[in-house]
Amino acid sequence: MKKPLILITNDDGITAPGIRKLIQIMNTIGEVVVVAPNSPQSGMGHAITLNSVLYSEKITIDDGPQQEYSISGTPADCVKFAVNEILGRKPDLCVSGINHGTNSSISVIYSGTMSAAVEAGIEGFPGIGFSLLDTSWDADFSQTEAIVRKVTMQVLEQGLPKGVVLNVNIPKGKVKGIKVCRQSKGIWAEEYDKRKSPHGKDYYWLTGYFINQDDGDDTDEVALNSGYASLVPVQFDLTAHQAIENLKKWNL
Repeated sequence: MKKPLILITNDDGITAPGIRKLIQIMNTIGEVVVVAPNSPQSGMGHAITLNSVLYSEKITIDDGPQQEYSISGTPADCVKFAVNEILGRKPDLCVSGINHGTNSSISVIYSGTMSAAVEAGIEGFPGIGFSLLDTSWDADFSQTEAIVRKVTMQVLEQGLPKGVVLNVNIPKGKVKGIKVCRQSKGIWAEEYDKRKSPHGKDYYWLTGYFINQDDGDDTDEVALNSGYASLVPVQFDLTAHQAIENLKKWNL
């Protein structure tokens, strides 16, 4: 059988250990083309480049059969550019990651990793975002291999519903298995660390901590805290369908 064409991207940059591990895994499954940012793009969400030019460079980082392109834009840019300028057709699958750190709960909104997967869904092909709950640059990504391979093979064999992509988060350490979950309701309590530059100007670092506001036992946060990888189906239709009938009663 012909190997599937797999597009790989991320938001940590094309040299990040997470994406290098993902490339190794995907090379055993299909024909791999990497189109990833040339610098870190964490927290970019679904931003795209409109007011400046994009640069693309074909590069070689590791030995392997994959083709690799470094892009000066965001993760969403990478997917758009890959489809329109590099591949010449839609790939069979887009995998994004493996992210250095969590993209569970509300973090999915801010995630460049997941926005690349969502862009794949918008473009009409399956997308998966993979994240490891370890922010260290030297994180042990070997522990993700079984989960990444299993989910990828299932998507290639079973497909995904139209407009749906997957958000897969993997806990650090030994993983008990995979649980299909819903996204936990939570927020980031944000603070700004104010400092002063040597020139006397104020500058700020965004900091904060996560607050889980969900008491349910079927969420990604519960699964991850119990040692399971979480798999959440995500859609790009943001319509609050349950609110439509109530809004129709307004005096508009």
